[in-house]
Order: sequence, then C-alpha cells, then structure tokens
Amino acid sequence: MAGKKGSSPSVYKYYKVKGDKAERGRKECSRCGKGVFMASHKNRQTCGKCGLTEFNQ
Repeated sequence: MAGKKGSSPSVYKYYKVKGDKAERGRKECSRCGKGVFMASHKNRQTCGKCGLTEFNQ
C-alpha cells in the first residue's frame, strides 16, 4: 500500500488561489460538512464518504 491511509495526495487540486484567498473548486457534501468534496460525474455529483448523490438538471 502506497502512502498514508486517509490522505489524498491531490487535494491541492480542489482549491484555487486568488490573491490572498483560497477558493473551493468543487462542491462540498451537505451531509458530511467542510473538507469532504463531492466527485463530479457527467450527470451527477457524488460524495465518496456517505454516498449522497445529487443529479444535475
């Protein structure tokens, strides 16, 4: 097994830095709260932690 358990090596891709502030690039899960991002699929967004799925219209 490579790397530490529970760490995401590409979490820096979820933020955009503008000036002195960091903005979130992806939607956060409404159930899990801050720090848990949702995966973007073709027609939906899914939380990998709790399984919440929101469909795009």
